[in-house]
Amino acid sequence: MAEVVSFTVPAGSDKTLFVWELSPGPGAEALHHSLFTVFSQFGLLYSVRVFPNAPEVTPGFYAIIKFYSARDAYRAQKACDQKQLFQESPVKVRLCTRRKMHQYPAYPLSSFKCQELANYYLGFNGWSKRIIMLQELSDFKVKQNTSPTKSSARQSLKYFCALEVVFPAYECRSHGAGIAEEYLEQQEGPLEFLMKKKKTQKLAIQKALSDAFQKFLMVVLESGKVAVEYRPTEGDSAAEEFKDLVQVNDVSWNQSYQGEEECLSDFSLDED
Repeated sequence: MAEVVSFTVPAGSDKTLFVWELSPGPGAEALHHSLFTVFSQFGLLYSVRVFPNAPEVTPGFYAIIKFYSARDAYRAQKACDQKQLFQESPVKVRLCTRRKMHQYPAYPLSSFKCQELANYYLGFNGWSKRIIMLQELSDFKVKQNTSPTKSSARQSLKYFCALEVVFPAYECRSHGAGIAEEYLEQQEGPLEFLMKKKKTQKLAIQKALSDAFQKFLMVVLESGKVAVEYRPTEGDSAAEEFKDLVQVNDVSWNQSYQGEEECLSDFSLDED
């Protein structure tokens, strides 16, 4: 059976494992490393989070592990439940199910996570990116290698990036756009200004890269074969043209999203 993997933060409870009865001895950091080593054998992990048990229960830890693939999470649960793994006593592993029927938004993966996911399924040479434009949108003028003129109003650096992501083996390509802004302090010198400029440019590129990846879906077969599909979003045809880029400074471009921190009370355990 085929499974669809998107470049968004995994939100399905069928991709989330709850691991408990972890021994208190090693400590949270050592447990995180051991859990990652064991469970990453079954597939790419989005996150491993380790928490101490509540004070009123037996000392120890529990963990929440997120996979990108529900199939990988299921295999890991079957293989690891009631096994000792890396400690003397067995651990318990269950798939999580949500208590509350919330419709959680699909948050885009960071550019680093997008690249990690693409490399895992397609290989390092399975995709490429090309920067089309990196344009400054700041509302002040500065001379090269100097800081901006001091003024009473708080100034900021702002950059717009447009790039293209290509999956050559599947003849798929997508455009992405991103805007980054960094505020300047009046006491900053030329060196600090240049460092902040490079930081803003890098952040704009990262946002554009993440945006481009959002328009792709990967279809993973049980055999391990992968197909890539392009999924245009609303208004994507206009975005691909990248017209009137200078006016983008006046447009509300909301690419911010909250970090993925789900409420643990929303989960219960699948005892099947």
